[in-house]
Amino acid sequence: MKFLISTILIAALSFLSQQFLPWWSLVIIAFIIGWLMGLKGWASFLSGFLAIFLLWGIYAFVLNQGNEGILATRMANLLPLSGNPILLILVTAAIGGLVGGLGAATGSLGRQWASPTSSKKRKRRRG
Repeated sequence: MKFLISTILIAALSFLSQQFLPWWSLVIIAFIIGWLMGLKGWASFLSGFLAIFLLWGIYAFVLNQGNEGILATRMANLLPLSGNPILLILVTAAIGGLVGGLGAATGSLGRQWASPTSSKKRKRRRG
């Protein structure tokens, strides 16, 4: 349940923030949600990845349909994507997903590192 809530929160808040802020504001949102939700590392990464992958993928698809695929086809021709606009949309979504996943995982691991129980474990290991 926490995974689903985390994914929806990251996607919704990132969508809202990108209306007014730069694209990288999603990293800050994914970090904060990753910190607050307290999922473990891989689950947090997957939550952030899935949220932004879907958000950017759907948004790129909608934009592509809005201009009948002209811009995406031209961009795909510039890149080594064989002029395939769907492949360009998937690459865009994957890059966004990686950024969101790394932001959420960083927040989750930062929470684990900063928790009082983990600092006691670190002190025991040192001496």
